Amino acid sequence: MFEVSDAQKFGVGLAGFGISFIFVGILLFFDRSLLALGNFLFIAGLTCVIGPQRTLRFFFQRHKIKGALSFFAGVTLILMRWAFIGMILEIYGFFLLFSGFFPVAINFLRRVPILGTFLNLPGLSMILDKLAGDAGRTRV
Repeated sequence: MFEVSDAQKFGVGLAGFGISFIFVGILLFFDRSLLALGNFLFIAGLTCVIGPQRTLRFFFQRHKIKGALSFFAGVTLILMRWAFIGMILEIYGFFLLFSGFFPVAINFLRRVPILGTFLNLPGLSMILDKLAGDAGRTRV
């Protein structure tokens, strides 16, 4: 096992609160303040978890620049009171940035006892297989 530092624990909390604020902001008809606060908490949490230098490297990799530009353009649009369009652009950027992580996350969640049974239902399993891509690529 590896040891988790206090900064990383704090970062997970910040990122969790950030995602929660974004979710509540969407539920409250794209409340600009909650969305902006959620974005900043999420980015701050990510920075605490993986470190500032690795965060910059993650967002500005050559093959992820389209996702990073979309994500930050969405954040900017939210701050400029275009919450709905900004959120759409931000979600698009989020999927481009984290698309390489989805197969690993989906296969991990399928191994969780109760959740795995639900995720392996015929209709949902087919959708998740398309999201996960090549299943053989993530197996060890």
